[in-house]
Amino acid sequence: MAEIFDDWPEKYDKWFETPIGSLVKHYESRLFLEMVRPEQGEKILDAGCGTGVFTADLLASGAHLTGLELSMPMLRYAGKRSSGLPFHMVQGDMRRLPFAEGFFGKTVSVTAIEFLHEDAPDAVAEMFRVTRPSGLVVVASLNALSPWASRRKAVKDHPIFSHVRFRSPSEMAALARLQPSIRTAVHFLKDDDPSRAKEIEEEGEARGLDTGAFLVACWKKP
Repeated sequence: MAEIFDDWPEKYDKWFETPIGSLVKHYESRLFLEMVRPEQGEKILDAGCGTGVFTADLLASGAHLTGLELSMPMLRYAGKRSSGLPFHMVQGDMRRLPFAEGFFGKTVSVTAIEFLHEDAPDAVAEMFRVTRPSGLVVVASLNALSPWASRRKAVKDHPIFSHVRFRSPSEMAALARLQPSIRTAVHFLKDDDPSRAKEIEEEGEARGLDTGAFLVACWKKP
């Protein structure tokens, strides 16, 4: 699986620099940070950290991050992005985390769980294992209820999208026995006028829609 991501780092990051991509990043980051609530100096694991897009948001809060990633090119990219900051790189599989029980205050994963199918619950269980009691496990993914997911699944010319399994809020909740808090963001579409995105987003938030493209589940470990 790792090799299909090896040529992806720059393409992935450049999309967030487009007008609609920058808006997506803004609303995704806002919701993600509201759910994680990172604290100064706390140890957080970013499982499947990719190029470190969301790792950077956590580091900006003063947290100490460990980024785990299968693809070494993506991990190196994340390392360059986080140079000089408290960021530790580990190449590994989120289904078998190489850390002691309760080692982290919080464990997060963003847009990685969709590449795991039947073994996704095992990965979430591993995230719980390495998180201390009363800590948070936060998992984000593209929402199966969103048109963004249908559009991604329709892309046939890149092996990344042939491996994905997007989940709905109820399917995400079912990955662990505890009930999570779930919210979504990015209610506008890729082809919407960027000047209207804020209005569309505010309306989606006000209505409490669960169809936003960015789906975030937050569990508190007992």
